[in-house]
Amino acid sequence: QVHLVESGGGLVQPGGSLRLSCATSADIFSIYTMTWYRQAPGKQRELVAGFIGGYVTKYADFVKGRFTISRDNAKNTVDLQMNMLKPEDTAKYYCNAHYGPYDYWGQGTQVTVSS
Repeated sequence: QVHLVESGGGLVQPGGSLRLSCATSADIFSIYTMTWYRQAPGKQRELVAGFIGGYVTKYADFVKGRFTISRDNAKNTVDLQMNMLKPEDTAKYYCNAHYGPYDYWGQGTQVTVSS
């Protein structure tokens, strides 16, 4: 069974920062494509940032220049550093692990940007 555990969400003021972390097992981390998604109330889940083929990163246009995805091979974690947060970034953020026909999701962590 694949476990993805997200942490780091919370309430932050506009312009503030948060760092999300997704932890998983070593075998998943080394093989699966790891990606962060988010879903706001009433909206579809959307890709935020992820890794393609190992270490190549991709970002949604709406987070470019503000968010940075990184991976820690020693800890088997994928982090999402979120800076200059906006109220429209408010959503539940999910970690995804994908490999071939296999697709796994974490339970999500809530990010709320509000003054």
